[in-house]
Amino acid sequence: MPNLQPYADPNYFVYLLLALVPLAVGLYFGKRFVTYEILVSLVFIFLIFDDKGHSGQGIALILYSIWQFCLAWGYITYRKKYNNGLVFYGTVALSILPIVLVRLSGAGIFHAQLSLLGFLGISYLTFRSTGMIIEARDGAVKDFHPVMFLRFMLFMPTLSSGPIDRYSRFAKDAAVAPERSHYIDMLGNATKKLFLGFVYKFILSYYFGQMVYPYFQSMAMSDAHHGMILSWWLIPVAYSYGMYLFFDFAGYSLFALAISYVMGIESPINFNKPYGSKNIKEFWNRWHMSLSFWFRDFVFMRFVFLMLKKKWIKNRNTVSTIAYFVNMLVMGLWHGLTWYYVLYGLMHASGMAVNDAWIRFKRKHKGLVPHNKFTEGFAVVLTFHFVLLTFLVFCGFLDTFWFHR
Repeated sequence: MPNLQPYADPNYFVYLLLALVPLAVGLYFGKRFVTYEILVSLVFIFLIFDDKGHSGQGIALILYSIWQFCLAWGYITYRKKYNNGLVFYGTVALSILPIVLVRLSGAGIFHAQLSLLGFLGISYLTFRSTGMIIEARDGAVKDFHPVMFLRFMLFMPTLSSGPIDRYSRFAKDAAVAPERSHYIDMLGNATKKLFLGFVYKFILSYYFGQMVYPYFQSMAMSDAHHGMILSWWLIPVAYSYGMYLFFDFAGYSLFALAISYVMGIESPINFNKPYGSKNIKEFWNRWHMSLSFWFRDFVFMRFVFLMLKKKWIKNRNTVSTIAYFVNMLVMGLWHGLTWYYVLYGLMHASGMAVNDAWIRFKRKHKGLVPHNKFTEGFAVVLTFHFVLLTFLVFCGFLDTFWFHR
């Protein structure tokens, strides 16, 4: 079999769906073939790295999995008797250490060889393993089951592009086979998501990403070569990139959900009409939802709780604002150590802070600002264009436009 990148080639689906037939038959009759499920996942993960350019990253994935296995097993065993905060924070730090090293090497701070750790899926595996450790601290995960942990970490459908699942939720699904009627519904849902994913990924994403977006980039760069600091072509660059990013990412997520359903796992959805959001906070409740909720639960809420518990700042509005900036700055740095990722995070944090201030203003001045279909439509249009502006920063094209002309 050839080297296959997840969901990048229609042939991938042929091989994968054929491999999943025995698993689907077992689920239909109420049986989970756990060994076969693990085998299929390992085979398709192996195929990702089955060439000279990726063989080192395959080894890195194995070492990384062993590292996270030891950390999760060690902390959950420790947590049964003790609850020392320093041990918890130390374990979390060790869990995120590999991806921190990857980001630092990508920024040229550490040796470039550390970039081998940047194998496909390390971001999402880090969210899974670190989230599991945090769940263990909270008491949601009480026991360590080696096989279930490996099934969770190496669950192939969501390895490369998410969604980000929680161990406690995944283990509940994976422990038993779904009822037959429910599994039939899951297969029907999977079929719909596969077809919609093909439209998103192989038609719309291709059109915007390979045809429209590059064209507008070239026109903008033509102005840049003539010494222009700004170009009106940046407007269609933002629109086309925003469309490409949505259809590409949403397409991958639909594929991941469809294959998860075939395997009897109801992974969380990632998109819910995000471009129809009325404010930036609602946008993050609809866009890359599993990532947004992960940061909300494990970064934002914990930072707010810590500040209130320590009474560093008494004003709750100020606490929330600071937490927005911490949360979104961490999210920006997770994407990479570049100025445009940092600015992207700060722009979204600012949007959230302004939105909260606007809500407080409306509550204080009731009746001053009307609430009707026009104002709702205006809010959607305003939010959409703010998001596109942040995506123009996020895509990194401005870095090329301004600094590499």
